[in-house]
Amino acid sequence: MINFKDKVIELLDEKISSLSIEEIEGLIEVPPSYDMGDYAFPTFRLAKEYRKAPNAIAEEIASTMEGNEFFGKVQSQGPYVNFFIDRNKLVEDVMTEVMDKKEMFGSSELGEGKKVIVEFSSPNIAKPFHIGHIRTTVIGNSLAKIYKFLGFDTVTINHLGDYGTQFGMLISAYKKWGDREVIESNPISELLKLYVRFNKEAEENPELQDEARYWFKELENKNAEAMELWQWIRDISLKEFNRVYDMLNIKFDSYAGESFYSDKMPEVLEEMKEKGIVKESEGALIVDLEDYGMPPALIMKKDGSTLYTTRDIAAALYRKKHYDFHKNLYVVASQQNLHFKAWIKIVELMGYEWAKDCIHIPFGMVSLEEGTLSTRKGRVVFLEDVLNKAIESTKKIIEDRNPNLENKEVVAKQVGIGAILFQELFNQRIKDYTFNWDRTLSFEGETGPYVQYTHARANSLLEKGDFNQEDQISFHKLTGEDEINIIRMLYDFPDVVIDAMEKNEPFYITRQIVEISKAFNKFYNSTQIITQDEETKKARLMLVYATKTVIKTGLGLLGIEAPNKM
Repeated sequence: MINFKDKVIELLDEKISSLSIEEIEGLIEVPPSYDMGDYAFPTFRLAKEYRKAPNAIAEEIASTMEGNEFFGKVQSQGPYVNFFIDRNKLVEDVMTEVMDKKEMFGSSELGEGKKVIVEFSSPNIAKPFHIGHIRTTVIGNSLAKIYKFLGFDTVTINHLGDYGTQFGMLISAYKKWGDREVIESNPISELLKLYVRFNKEAEENPELQDEARYWFKELENKNAEAMELWQWIRDISLKEFNRVYDMLNIKFDSYAGESFYSDKMPEVLEEMKEKGIVKESEGALIVDLEDYGMPPALIMKKDGSTLYTTRDIAAALYRKKHYDFHKNLYVVASQQNLHFKAWIKIVELMGYEWAKDCIHIPFGMVSLEEGTLSTRKGRVVFLEDVLNKAIESTKKIIEDRNPNLENKEVVAKQVGIGAILFQELFNQRIKDYTFNWDRTLSFEGETGPYVQYTHARANSLLEKGDFNQEDQISFHKLTGEDEINIIRMLYDFPDVVIDAMEKNEPFYITRQIVEISKAFNKFYNSTQIITQDEETKKARLMLVYATKTVIKTGLGLLGIEAPNKM
């Protein structure tokens, strides 16, 4: 597509010798409303050189730019030079591009030859896959799709929490109170009961914690009994997790969790010693990070067992060697900010300049109205229950509003799960929020079902109007303000996708497809689309097709499906 902003820069560069292209680009603004133009250039910086008031400078520059093929008009408004894109040019450019690229409209080869790792979800084995995990899972999945859409070679990793002291607790609890047959009948609930019971009893009998540490050390030492129990717990947990991933249509390239790096840590510890990074403190090994405003990082406990920090360093070194990544993204809650800052600094201190390419993508926390989620106390809301309740609620709405709908079960799943995911991705990821059933399952306002319904409405129009993609289109028939507003938003979509990637913020896409849906519904309510004039009808139906296509693409980048009927 034509980059109209670049055309503005070229025009201004010809007229203004005192500013570099980069400076001109930095000054260009997008006005708050289209009646002030598509781009605006403020002239305040030129007052000293021109020795004139900014208003006079703007008028002088605008007067030399009449008759440009890319802009219908260029005019001054106060101290600004305002550029209005030629509407015919815009319509033809956008519509041709969508017709050509279809659902790949907005994609690019920006990331060609660059590998990006996205680590997300990463639940703890033997613990509930609860509502608190939805953020990392949904944000990470969307980011992986966005990077892939922009041409990056994207690798998704589920860094399972399948190691650590909690396994010592579980092994100890199982040996005391466990029943294999009971656990296999309902794995996560039964393992949670053991975990909660162990923690409760450990409060009164602290010696149990020593027992847990003993069994974790035995696991690190490859004790046969500990290894067999660990493998069994991991397998039955992953089977449970995959049921939720299947509901969300999420797949991973790797499930290499913390345990995968257990045999790689001795080498990493040795390298840190050789490079003088670690020092002994009360029998344990630490890295002193005081000079960088952080507390000491514990690398190895005095009993010889390792920690998250050690494993994350080992994982980063392995990934660089194995994947040679361009970026290594970690979609992990903001509570872990210090943890990531510390181990990334340690990798840098080890002499690896690529440490800067290990990027923590933090997000805010989910809490319940009755208090904070706590696995240890058994206060959780299972993610699977949330998804199933959303599907059931959607089924009831469909029965009330459209009981004859085909494939009701499929649509209920697409819309119910879509509602949950859309809410997760509607705001900046860093914001905390309180989980509320009514709000989560609301189908009013700026929601996933609203956008999905817009897609279905567009599809219905195309069927009713016998739309044919091969028809010749008279672009000059699309001149209405409501039509142009949609096309402007479609034009912005590729840049919005790039913004979402550069800032690792899927919500840019969520907001854009809401705005496209609003603009389309305004057009739908104000304009006769299937009209008697054949040329006009074909042009308007092509706009409907373009809108439907971009909405579907945007939803897809969020991990949400787009039903054709609702």
